[in-house]
Amino acid sequence: MSIYELSKRIQSFFKFLSKLLIHHWRSLVVLFLGVYFPLQIFGELAEEVWEKEGGFPWDVPILLAIHSTASPQLDAFAITLTKFGAYWGVLPLSVAIVLFLAFRRQWRLLTYALITLLGSVIINRTAKLVLQRVRPNLWESPAPEFDYAFPSGHAMGSMTFAIVLIILTWNTRWRWLVVIGSIVFAIAIGWTRMYLGVHYPSDIIAGWMASIAWAVGVCLLIRPHRSQRRLEKEETIPSV
Repeated sequence: MSIYELSKRIQSFFKFLSKLLIHHWRSLVVLFLGVYFPLQIFGELAEEVWEKEGGFPWDVPILLAIHSTASPQLDAFAITLTKFGAYWGVLPLSVAIVLFLAFRRQWRLLTYALITLLGSVIINRTAKLVLQRVRPNLWESPAPEFDYAFPSGHAMGSMTFAIVLIILTWNTRWRWLVVIGSIVFAIAIGWTRMYLGVHYPSDIIAGWMASIAWAVGVCLLIRPHRSQRRLEKEETIPSV
């Protein structure tokens, strides 16, 4: 092969690569911000938990600051609200969404919701069993928990549900209302877990990061809002 032919092939490759990047730049940005970045944060937190016992230096001060606001009325509010992060809210609403999508025969959306919601539970339970982080014991919690702490199941479940709801409603006029409401809900559930003294802040952050990476990654793979014809068109390799 001559130098001229090699140069032409290199130019052809870079031309192909530039077209590919231009065609898929949005997906690449989402991949970086929605999958790689949160996964890196989760990985850093998990590595520290694996190598060290106890919390991070900033875990205890944050928990104590939150606990300083405690009152009987706030205790009752947090105990009630935290239940919506699992059996009173996320679980029944997830089942309702799955049944609704099945009834409407929206199979791609249904597949996305099922894989994301069930996968989040499996990832959470696996991480807890592998890392086996003990829950904080700084004060007597009004709603104690007795399994492992990292990552927070309530934080991960509420954030996964929030992202699923956002993606399912993204093409509707309600999307920004859903975005705001879902984020506020996930943050509120995370606050209750810290207020009740059953999770370190790092447990909450890890749960959020893992759920974001998982939910966005599954979305990029399944592309729930794409029709089959549009998928075939987008998956065609651009010509050079």
